[in-house]
Amino acid sequence: MRFPALWHSTRAREWAVALDTYDKVIDAQGVTSLPPHDLWYHGELPERIASRSPAYLLREELVRITEWKMARGVWRARNLVLVRGNASELVESTTRTAFALVPHPRTPIARVAELAGVGPATASAVLSAYAPYTYPFFDESVASQVPELGAVAFTLSYYARYAAALRERATALGGTWTPARVERALWSNAGGKAGVVV
Repeated sequence: MRFPALWHSTRAREWAVALDTYDKVIDAQGVTSLPPHDLWYHGELPERIASRSPAYLLREELVRITEWKMARGVWRARNLVLVRGNASELVESTTRTAFALVPHPRTPIARVAELAGVGPATASAVLSAYAPYTYPFFDESVASQVPELGAVAFTLSYYARYAAALRERATALGGTWTPARVERALWSNAGGKAGVVV
């Protein structure tokens, strides 16, 4: 079920219905690698990160996050090559520093975006896996549903406005809503990249 103006709705039930379709929308994208990547990203990865003290990301986890992001959106082979080229020690130290800066709205994203092949969208996927209560994943189909943001720009300043808007909506919805859950509900409501109605 789609709600044409979900962003403008204050009915938590409509948001919950949209969020409940997330797994079906993932399956309906027609990308074979997406369901297992998504299950790993939302289930296993946050637990792995939380088990480390201090928290950090492994290079192979960054690669898989990038593969998840591309499977859910646009495949950019060059970026994936660049991400794979980052040294393990650099990924670990960069993400350790970034995670220590949470909940600052911009600095952790900027820090992760210093890695090769990582822009604000991939950096947001990293931070959302660690701190979904502060950082939503940066997705174009979601951003385009928030009229006050204007034309989508994959910049740190645009992401800061996007994340603030989704944090504000999560607060307004209350309960167990986080910016990451708001993002998934909007993505599902749009039918994902493929625009699939489920």
